[in-house]
Amino acid sequence: MNIHEYQAKEVLKGYGAPVAAGVAITSADEAEAAAKQLPGPLYVVKSQIHAGGRGKGKFKELSPDAKGGVRLAKTIEEVVANAREMLGNTLVTKQTGEAGRQVNRLYIEDGADIERELYLSILVDRSVGRVAFVASTEGGMDIETVAEETPEKIVTVAIDPVAGVTATDAEKLCSALNLGGAAKVDGMQLFPILYKAFTEKDMSLLEINPLIVM
Repeated sequence: MNIHEYQAKEVLKGYGAPVAAGVAITSADEAEAAAKQLPGPLYVVKSQIHAGGRGKGKFKELSPDAKGGVRLAKTIEEVVANAREMLGNTLVTKQTGEAGRQVNRLYIEDGADIERELYLSILVDRSVGRVAFVASTEGGMDIETVAEETPEKIVTVAIDPVAGVTATDAEKLCSALNLGGAAKVDGMQLFPILYKAFTEKDMSLLEINPLIVM
């Protein structure tokens, strides 16, 4: 079963993962009230479809130079304007095919000043028969593109099902993501949380792209 980003974040939040505040909406009339529930002053308006590459996607009904399926808004008025433009239209990404997917729901999320964007996922690595983390410093991009063009920037760390995420595993992931200082401390705490959520919820894929460093 595929779930939307906003639903996945609620699951991770329940396990103690740090998640930005956000509100899901299904109509543009809800956009202003949703944004007012968030700290601001930056907001991110995100299309909720079961496909990746939303930020670089294009809406069929809009001009080619229109913004994609994930948009930064600096005012509540911009949040509302983006919601009106996005809801009900068809978003085409690398993963949807030419038909695209209709956007019937948006996630209005609190924005942040981002220092770096990283990539992190957990999946079942069938080559070794174990759950594995996949990490890259190239966040915010299609991981398929990174794998094709710069595969050396992707690191896979398989997890022993008996031991779980060990300190050594976490150190490897921090090294792969080039995390130091406070960011490393946060990472060392985050990896076991994500692994627990993945295994207890019987997930097949958990992807965080981007995983941000503030």
